[in-house]
Amino acid sequence: MSKETKAGLQALLTPEESVVVLIDHQPFQFANLNSHEPTMVVNNVVGLARAAEVFDVPTILTTVLEERGGYIIKGLQDVFPEQKPIDRTFINTWEDERVVEAVKATGRKKLIIAGLWTEICVAMPAIQAAGEGFEVFVVTDASGGASKEAHEMAVHRMVQAGVVPITWQAVAGEWQRDWAREKTFPGMTEVLLQHGGATGVAFSWESQLLASGRSGNTA
Repeated sequence: MSKETKAGLQALLTPEESVVVLIDHQPFQFANLNSHEPTMVVNNVVGLARAAEVFDVPTILTTVLEERGGYIIKGLQDVFPEQKPIDRTFINTWEDERVVEAVKATGRKKLIIAGLWTEICVAMPAIQAAGEGFEVFVVTDASGGASKEAHEMAVHRMVQAGVVPITWQAVAGEWQRDWAREKTFPGMTEVLLQHGGATGVAFSWESQLLASGRSGNTA
């Protein structure tokens, strides 16, 4: 990422400039996920995928050695039921030309990555793509490593390479940007209610209070 895009309004994400790549959210990788609670990563990556769907952000699914490592998790596949994940032998996703061509075909330069494990299958493509002119964002809470240290060291390494760490709700917030954007508001609300944790609970409560105020019900 250039110095010009590290700060200012242009540094924020927009749906029109974004493309998402989700890497190896498979049973084998989850079996050795120790940096995060696995259920949290499942929730967060599905929330990210559903937000991408709401905002029409192209999303590319990829797996590694699917026959041995298992199919991509059902919750993620269900968001894009017609998409067959690109199954690789390369550990580094960015060395698989099919993935790179799919990203380039979108014409978008803000590349958002999440995957398992952070220290290997996320760091490798993120660092390489950043060196090839993409503005790379890694969704840290939709990714995870074999240990907390492995995840954290990978994030530090990527930051040194110009990659931006971000969380999935921050991605969705930058895509929405303005609650007056009525087209995506209902979908965004639904994603938050189902995957936003405490944020979703608070949002539901706020909606209840607003509805009560409109109806005049103070009970």
